[in-house]
Amino acid sequence: MTISDRHKEPARLAALAAAARGALAGFSAIIRGIANLGILNYPPDIRRRLKIVNVISALVVTTTCIYAAQLWGSGVKEMLPAVYINLAVALIVAFVPFMHRYNEIAGGLLLVVAEFSALIGFTAFFGRMGGAPLQYVIAAAAPFVIFEARRFRLILAVVSLALILHLYVWFTFPMEAAQFHADDKTINSLYVQAAVTTFGLIAACVYYAFSLFERAKAETETVLRNVLPDSVVERLKESPGKRIADGFSDASVMFADITGFVTMARSLGPDRTVALLNQLVSAFDELADRHGVEKIKTIGDAYMVAAGVPIPRKDHVQALASMGLDLVAAVQRISVEENMAIGVRVGMASGPMMAGIIGKNKFSYDVWGDPVNLASRLEQSSTPGAIAICPTCADRLHEGFELERRGTIDIKGVGPQESWYLVGRK
Repeated sequence: MTISDRHKEPARLAALAAAARGALAGFSAIIRGIANLGILNYPPDIRRRLKIVNVISALVVTTTCIYAAQLWGSGVKEMLPAVYINLAVALIVAFVPFMHRYNEIAGGLLLVVAEFSALIGFTAFFGRMGGAPLQYVIAAAAPFVIFEARRFRLILAVVSLALILHLYVWFTFPMEAAQFHADDKTINSLYVQAAVTTFGLIAACVYYAFSLFERAKAETETVLRNVLPDSVVERLKESPGKRIADGFSDASVMFADITGFVTMARSLGPDRTVALLNQLVSAFDELADRHGVEKIKTIGDAYMVAAGVPIPRKDHVQALASMGLDLVAAVQRISVEENMAIGVRVGMASGPMMAGIIGKNKFSYDVWGDPVNLASRLEQSSTPGAIAICPTCADRLHEGFELERRGTIDIKGVGPQESWYLVGRK
């Protein structure tokens, strides 16, 4: 190899790699196009299943055409009936995607009828040892993918028919009754191909079923973890149906409310209102994750968060105070970015409280107790950009945080109450 050739070699390899990527992309586009034939008017769940039906049909058409070409290329005229059966199957199955326009099971039924009929023809031609009867076993798994498990009666009918036809062709077409008497090498080759196809398709159906189960399980768990604390989700998984109710001797809770948001929403319109509220709540969620505190819920433009529940922690007051300061700063930053007068009132209290899951439909994890009521009242009495805290919080925060005495205020449902503003970190 010359120096010039060595310089050209990386370019050739890059060109080959690019060509391979292009070919793979083109093949993927073809598969996607085939998978989407005739399914666009169906709901997403049905489209997912019909895509599998279309891909299976495309594989059947491809393999039967290849097999027909192999038989034709053998030059044995006696093989022509098998060639014709393969071509007929390919032609019929090619219409499966176009059957979806009638209903969601028409294509699957055509595929079943074509395959079951063809297997009778192949068994009659090569005899029962040619492997065709073995492929009826695929019907023990494939109908669950093609028709979905909810159509149990249809699936039971298809599986039962497959068993009946398997036994029928096995006892009706022994090797001595075969129309074409092939040598042992040909029969063994046919049986191996049938066995590979049978095991491969059954494995693919089982894999598809388990992947759907795992995907549904993962989606359900993701939804649960977005609604409930992780530790509560684990407890529900360990003891489904068990009531979740806990008492905490010491924890903190905080309420934050966007000031003037209702008036602002009237001028913004639905899209901008939702976008702005989503921006604010997403920022609050990130802060809750960063400080390791638990988001309880949002109510309109109000945000509720707690620390020390459902997992107790000694520094719950400090953690929630740090989040409160960052929350006020985040609102100020978004206010500047969006060029809007956005403010937030914050109230925070500590003490014993309870927590648990309530409701049957759209259930939620919530907290109750005097600190919850007090924090809500403190938020309502606070001023925009300020964090009002209770005496218990003030006692625990004075060493690490800057506080400003607010004086005694009258809290509805509580009475006269000393209060402070949390100003910043020391």
